[in-house]
Amino acid sequence: MPASRAVRGWLPAAAAVFAAGWGANQFTPLAVVYRTQEHWPPVPVAAMFTTYLLGLLPGLLLGGPAADRFGRCLTVRPALALSAAASALLAAAPVSPSAVYVSRLATGFAAGVVLTAGTKWLRELSAWAGRPDAGDRRATYATGGGFAAGAVTAGAFAEWLPHPMVLPGLAHCLLALLVLGATRRVPETAPAPGAAPVPSRIVDLHRAVVGNRRFLWVVLPASPAVFGAATVAYVVLPPLVANRVPGYAPLFSGLVTALTLTVGIVVQPLAVWLDHAHSARATLTAMVTVIGGLTVGAIAAHRNSAGLVMAAAALLGAGYGLTLAAGLMEIERLMPPKAHPSTAVLYQGATYSGFLTPLVLALTAGAGTAPYPALLAGMAAVGLLCLAVTAGYSRRSLP
Repeated sequence: MPASRAVRGWLPAAAAVFAAGWGANQFTPLAVVYRTQEHWPPVPVAAMFTTYLLGLLPGLLLGGPAADRFGRCLTVRPALALSAAASALLAAAPVSPSAVYVSRLATGFAAGVVLTAGTKWLRELSAWAGRPDAGDRRATYATGGGFAAGAVTAGAFAEWLPHPMVLPGLAHCLLALLVLGATRRVPETAPAPGAAPVPSRIVDLHRAVVGNRRFLWVVLPASPAVFGAATVAYVVLPPLVANRVPGYAPLFSGLVTALTLTVGIVVQPLAVWLDHAHSARATLTAMVTVIGGLTVGAIAAHRNSAGLVMAAAALLGAGYGLTLAAGLMEIERLMPPKAHPSTAVLYQGATYSGFLTPLVLALTAGAGTAPYPALLAGMAAVGLLCLAVTAGYSRRSLP
């Protein structure tokens, strides 16, 4: 294949991953609009956010096998069309709770498929273009960039343009359709059926990882903190201080989201520098950072301080990026190279349990059990317990 065509090919594939991330995270500032302008209760809004997870996990699990069976192109493009349709539905019926739930479910499924199959596609196209080491990095930047851009753009649209619950969905729908057209001529890169690892062998390897003591006592205790930290930063905290940024709540939410995710991307090389095969210092550093972010978040909620929310978002974003990178490197040492991509999906499935955090906090606070500052402080205390467990096993069951 000519190198110029490979170069042209990886850009649309990266754009597909970017567009999927955009659609996944555009709801974050819109949730503030539902809370502040439509006066929807916190629990249903948190449930709408969490509904994304119900679609995401099947998408992550099915995206890889579908891409291997039907090809990268025939898997990514229909999922991207589904993402566009989900945003169109969100724009067409913005004040219908049932439409929002369906849109979030479809968005999650489409994002799971595109992020899994699209990453494979991008990795292989980068290799064809002579940059095999660039595929994963490009996928990380495309995903994180899409998450951040979707939140900031939706927040800006909701802040300064009319129809704040309509235009963000239309903008993403248009973007997804444009990218869909751009991917039409991207070459297929799926290997021949016999070149892929045998599924039964991969299942056996997965079982070996899940039963490994290091996975159970070092990787697993930290995994919910990945998206638990991120969602506390940009879903839980901004609405708590909305009265401190009157008239700018959606934009503030979008900026907090972008800050969280940008810091999460920037700090990941630090995790590589900290990583060591005979300790868990990268994971331990990440967990300490998350605990610090939760503590600052609790203080921000108690003092009703928008500035402290930004500080907490920076710390929680750093914790998100460090924990994600550290966990992936631990997983890589437990699996042979050919099984790394599918095992990364296994680990990411565990991390996505953190998406339940906003709903759990909303239900607990709504029941009058404890206010948000106490709940966030309690999460920090649980983090300290997990930190102690991980530290105790950090030099055991070394790969």
